[in-house]
Amino acid sequence: MLPVKPKKNLGQHFLKDTEIAKHIAETLDGFPLLPILEVGPGTGMLTRYLIEKKRNLTVVEIDRQSTAYLREHFPELGNKIIENDFLKLDLGKLYNNSAFCLIGNYPYNISSQIFFKVLDNKNIIPCCAGMIQKDVAERIIAPPGNKTYGILSVLLQTWYNIEYLFTVSEQAFIPPPKVKSAVVRLTRNKREKLDCNEKLFKSVVKTGFNQRRKMLRNSLKSLLPDESRLPDDPLLNQRPEQLSIAQFEELTNLLEPLAKDISSREK
Repeated sequence: MLPVKPKKNLGQHFLKDTEIAKHIAETLDGFPLLPILEVGPGTGMLTRYLIEKKRNLTVVEIDRQSTAYLREHFPELGNKIIENDFLKLDLGKLYNNSAFCLIGNYPYNISSQIFFKVLDNKNIIPCCAGMIQKDVAERIIAPPGNKTYGILSVLLQTWYNIEYLFTVSEQAFIPPPKVKSAVVRLTRNKREKLDCNEKLFKSVVKTGFNQRRKMLRNSLKSLLPDESRLPDDPLLNQRPEQLSIAQFEELTNLLEPLAKDISSREK
């Protein structure tokens, strides 16, 4: 009997395997001096092993029942339990724009959104590790030409080196999810900037993959003023999953002189 009832609307599947929890906690050992933010601690299966690391640990949990349990059973966390939605947190403010590591058995219903938030804070998150759905893990490590290569593949691989560490069975959780899980680690690479306009690069990647069955020549028309004509370039005759990061940069530079005003595009 679990002390906290898993809630389907929060995507909660509580890890019950202690060995797996220990291994996940070890994924951040390469960054021993940085504080850690754990997302979705639930009943603290991973938290207990992070505490053993004697690191500066903060946990963020949206479920009130879970935070009550954590306060009772992990008093050493003190005021480092944040009852809030991780996706709404200002991470720069939380850590005074200093670097920290992110970890968690991430709620499966928001795992992609978590990674987009990591990208928005890439300059202060040098390492991100944890458990996600196996299919999402396969997607973010997929190379060009793979059918699962997509928006997250390109954007995450642009800024991070990604390791698929190990697969986790459904039976390691309560309740068991309907899919297998995987533990991954993202480590910030040495890239400091793109060789193109970063805002437009993101728009090109997202627009291309949102119509992934079309040739880029057709899908990217929406980025241009009606009167603009796309150049005769072989990159535009391919589908998005065929392009490498370098080719997306090249394509962005090709489109920038023609593109609509990008000053208001998302960062």
